[in-house]
Amino acid sequence: MSAQEVAALRLEREFDASPEEVFDAWTNPEVLQRWWSPTPTGSSPGCDVDLRVGGSYTLRMRAVDGGQVNSVAGEFREIDRPRRLVYTWCWEAGSGMHPGLVTLVTVDFIELGGRTRVVLEHTGLGSEESRQRHGEGWNGAFDNLGGRIFGDRAGG
Repeated sequence: MSAQEVAALRLEREFDASPEEVFDAWTNPEVLQRWWSPTPTGSSPGCDVDLRVGGSYTLRMRAVDGGQVNSVAGEFREIDRPRRLVYTWCWEAGSGMHPGLVTLVTVDFIELGGRTRVVLEHTGLGSEESRQRHGEGWNGAFDNLGGRIFGDRAGG
């Protein structure tokens, strides 16, 4: 596997919801707070989103009740509602594997006749271990999005 492949993660998931609904769940801080966690028992103590190109965001997550809060922040680079989001991703001090490393997340929301396929690419992750852990975290977040927001209307 090349260094570029190690540094890149690509995941797809389908949801029984419109692209607008999924895009809004991804960008509305009140809705994000309901699902944003890498684990089924995790929670989010708050999300901040300034949804505009150049705007910033901060997503906070707690993997277990009473556990440490980890935060990731970045800047929106591209917003094409309801089709695409591109934003930087940087773990804040004390969070994640490589705090301070700026990576890039691209999320495409593809309409499938009432359903939406989400294609997520996360690049520049820095190591195979980071790629693996981010894959686990994103899959857990996708599970929460499907179960908590779309009532388990998610599909593989």
